[in-house]
Amino acid sequence: MKRFFLIGITSVLFFNTSAQISFEDQATNLGIGTSCGTTYLGNGVTFHDFDNDGWDDITLTKENGQSFSFYKNVNGSFQESTLNIPAITHQTKQINWVDYDNDGDKDLFITSDTDGNRLFEHTGNFDFQDVTAASGISSANMFSYGSSWGDINNDGYLDLFVSNRTNTIPNKLYKNNGNGTFTDVSVTAGIDQTAVASFCSAFFDLNNDGYQDIYVSNDKPQNPNKLYKNDGDGTFTDISASSGTNIGIDAMTVTIGDFNNDSWFDIYVSNNPDGNVLFKNNGDDTFTDIAQSSGTIFNSVGWGASFFDADNDMDLDLYVCGMFDDSQSTFLTGAFYDNNGNETFTLSNSCFPGDGRASFSSAVGDINNDGLPDMIVTNNDDENIFVWKNKTTTSNNWLKVNLEGTTSNKEGIGSVIEMSANGTSYYRYLICGEGYLSQNSGTEIFGLGSNVIADYVKVTWLSGSVDILYNVNANQVLNIIEGSSPLSIEDKILEEVNIYPNPVANILNIESHELLDIELYDVLGRKQNLKYLDSSKRIDVSFLMNGLYFLQLKKDKEKAIYKIIKQ
Repeated sequence: MKRFFLIGITSVLFFNTSAQISFEDQATNLGIGTSCGTTYLGNGVTFHDFDNDGWDDITLTKENGQSFSFYKNVNGSFQESTLNIPAITHQTKQINWVDYDNDGDKDLFITSDTDGNRLFEHTGNFDFQDVTAASGISSANMFSYGSSWGDINNDGYLDLFVSNRTNTIPNKLYKNNGNGTFTDVSVTAGIDQTAVASFCSAFFDLNNDGYQDIYVSNDKPQNPNKLYKNDGDGTFTDISASSGTNIGIDAMTVTIGDFNNDSWFDIYVSNNPDGNVLFKNNGDDTFTDIAQSSGTIFNSVGWGASFFDADNDMDLDLYVCGMFDDSQSTFLTGAFYDNNGNETFTLSNSCFPGDGRASFSSAVGDINNDGLPDMIVTNNDDENIFVWKNKTTTSNNWLKVNLEGTTSNKEGIGSVIEMSANGTSYYRYLICGEGYLSQNSGTEIFGLGSNVIADYVKVTWLSGSVDILYNVNANQVLNIIEGSSPLSIEDKILEEVNIYPNPVANILNIESHELLDIELYDVLGRKQNLKYLDSSKRIDVSFLMNGLYFLQLKKDKEKAIYKIIKQ
């Protein structure tokens, strides 16, 4: 059993510094003045480092008859690159860079609504082989739009959810077998087999139990959205109705972020002019739509959306793509919402001058590694894409976090990253495939305000491992390898402690000849109230939500932590 030490934390006050947020379209100047053509309901974009050199690259899907475009980031400008990949000229939608075989390089998955999906294995030196048939993933046309990757059983291999926009073919969940093949587990896992014209999905942890859940956006009011709660045994329970997330709208994007820094991940869904939806996670398996009260309702035709901290003031702002161009004066062409820090946002479209094209997808990355997030937006009607360079003048500091899993999947997908100071924590959740046909950078950016040191950065991996770095200097990239933290070591104390059963359903027994202080924490570090049954160490945990917990045992100045599974 792996145990983890914790040490004291030196408090450092965080201060937010106001800044004039400003973005400038520099597509042509940066070498990427290109169009994606004219596509039906948009095309895919990634702002993701596909060659693992530490610079976020750009990949675009194009209209029918055109292949992908790959743009390598060379020290902050872009050069179009030719990769050795079989030609695809039919219309494609989502594109994911993903290390599905955990070999350290990025493989490629694409969806299509006209000619089937494809999985390309990176065999080395940027040679890609079509392994779709051998992998067990269907290459038949399923009219697919979105694709997202997560680890449904925490075995260290990324599984695949495909959203099909048709009333004849249901969505697909493929389990990664760890040997280069996948098995369709849609039925056995409990994924609804009613075809409902889905656009997109995202893996995230709705209840912080250490298992990845799935939210799906469905087109048209007669097809309510779906929220699948991971039961931890390879199956899911549909809690759409009980959670309040079963809205029937023209749902497009699924965008995940903790906009109010309460450790519970929220959901943003785009819609027609009736208004978008911002689901605030209440922390009890329910959500409340606060789009109206928060000022993020949009009331235009929204498609992609992205959460990001535009000015590094320590809260997540929001950008929304709009389908109308600036010839439609009645509707917003897009929107930038500046987070006020009190669960409200201010519409600040002057921050994106010239944002008047019909757009569908957006992705967030960092063009020049200056710690300020930039954005790519794809536009329709043969209009060039936007490459929004962040030109904000600010003294705010930042941290960037890049993960490498060892027991967990190689890219650390599904990990919770917490940056904390002075009792306040800020959270990111690493996702592969979210928004509308989009993939963000695999490196997360935290704003630090005027603070020069973060008290700690904590990574909770899907394996249950925890790495913590203390007193971290600002303005740097942290490359965190699972288990590499000095705190992630096997302990040599409290050897005679016996804890059982584990996993536990109701009563946890702790046997020791030592006099111990006992504390229990959830995966986000929140202390739980313990209910002792008698003077012995018998603890009632029946009231706790299922998931991963950490049991801390203290003896004098010694301390050890044990991983406990509540089921």
